[in-house]
Amino acid sequence: MAVTYYHPEWGASRPIRGILFDMDGLVLDSEVLYTRFWREAAVSLGFPMTHEQSLGMRSLGQKLGQPYLESLFGPSVDYTTLRSKRVELMEAWVTDHGIPPKPGIFELLDYMDEHGIAAAITSSSPMESIQGHLSAVGLLHRFRKLCSGHDIPNGKPAPDIYLLGAKELGLDPSECLALEDSPTGILSAYRAGCLPVMVPDLDQPGEDTAQLLYARADSLTDIIAILKAQNGHQ
Repeated sequence: MAVTYYHPEWGASRPIRGILFDMDGLVLDSEVLYTRFWREAAVSLGFPMTHEQSLGMRSLGQKLGQPYLESLFGPSVDYTTLRSKRVELMEAWVTDHGIPPKPGIFELLDYMDEHGIAAAITSSSPMESIQGHLSAVGLLHRFRKLCSGHDIPNGKPAPDIYLLGAKELGLDPSECLALEDSPTGILSAYRAGCLPVMVPDLDQPGEDTAQLLYARADSLTDIIAILKAQNGHQ
């Protein structure tokens, strides 16, 4: 387990008072399901989406998802129709199998509670999904605030969701770590003025994303090391 700092100077003399958590692929081991069912939904509707193309759908709402899909398959593709099929297929699978939490999330939240560090979810998913998926694994009550990308004008990579998360916790974005597993989410957190930390799930940060990172952690457990260093905890 390890932490790699890309821009340690960004966090100099800056205590962390809150952590803003992406949900899919970060708190829950669900990103692999999203990529799988975006792909299966697309294929079922006649659009041969590859695994690499499905990765590009992460954190994209209709506003950015539609032009992205059109860049792949032309103007005949409809984001809303494809997303509805993806939801249908994925919800049927989740009903039977559930979505497990990512390793280390309970340990990290326990440490945060012990040291008075606030936690919020900042997810692109609808609120109903956030509440249902977190409740199923006993995590719903562990977050002070839940923020959905469906309740803001602009989804990731715009900064709106992270600005909202910090505001809901009563904090300045500069006082918050933002934990993400995707380049789109990292860009959103960076634009909001948070300290972006990537905990990779399906891929490692590329050169462009690395320029936006405060740090990369191998696991959620490693975030505790960042908090200890940043806040002077033992």
